[in-house]
Amino acid sequence: MRTVKEMADLTGISTRTLQYYDEIGLLKPSGLTAAGYRLYDDGALERLQQILFFRELDFRLKDIQKILENPKFDRLSAFREQKRMLTLKRDRMNRLIGLLDRLEKGEDCMSFKEFDLGEYIGALEQFKVQNTDQVIQYWGSLDGFEQFIDKVREDESRIGEIAVRQFGSIEKYTEAMKYNMEHFSELMERSDDLRKNSEEIIRESDELHRRLTADLTRDPASDEVQEILRQIIAFGNKTTAGLGTDMGEGYWDMVIDSYSADQVRSATDKKYGEGASDFIVRALRHHFHG
Repeated sequence: MRTVKEMADLTGISTRTLQYYDEIGLLKPSGLTAAGYRLYDDGALERLQQILFFRELDFRLKDIQKILENPKFDRLSAFREQKRMLTLKRDRMNRLIGLLDRLEKGEDCMSFKEFDLGEYIGALEQFKVQNTDQVIQYWGSLDGFEQFIDKVREDESRIGEIAVRQFGSIEKYTEAMKYNMEHFSELMERSDDLRKNSEEIIRESDELHRRLTADLTRDPASDEVQEILRQIIAFGNKTTAGLGTDMGEGYWDMVIDSYSADQVRSATDKKYGEGASDFIVRALRHHFHG
């Protein structure tokens, strides 16, 4: 049996952290001395090792506790999965360091392939294991969700580029997606509610855009146009907020870019008049970038 100090010296974990793990029930001592001091056996040491592996992968303490207390938890399977995820993390860091080396040398490297989604894919795999019933309910089967994960892997570079543009970094994107998975049922209910009101949302959005594009000879930077645009932005933010998801700091820049797509440009001009797409883009750029 080891004392708290001996555990701290052996593992590098502070005595206060071990005390906190005890307080929240994550790592209880194996016994107590006659004076009431904590003691830890080899089983507790193995559990702490598992906790540290999960912490290295940025798992939250409450999630680690759920995993370790799951009756189906298997140490060897956990080791294999942790090794796989840590390998992904190591490889990602090596690619990022390589990219920084090239940038430091003055090379022009506007590359996104280094920003892999290993952690996000790992979170998806974890979500599949821990939320089987929800996966089957909304994807139809585990196979359906597996196909979704495979699609993310196939499109990793493209999704990584979008994630950086929309959220500023892969890390922020992953955190937002993790939040969505943690609140999956709630978000699905909100999504269903929005779908029920989709006709009204489309009608209100269409009405605002018709007001915006009613006279395409106006200056997109004028107070009149910008006031209507502010209403459109507020409506868009309200609609996305209804989902309860973080759309990222670059969301509206991506909306602006979307008008460059031939299909969107063609549909917008057909609906609101020739040149409407460019007009909306100029108005949005003035609003967000001056």
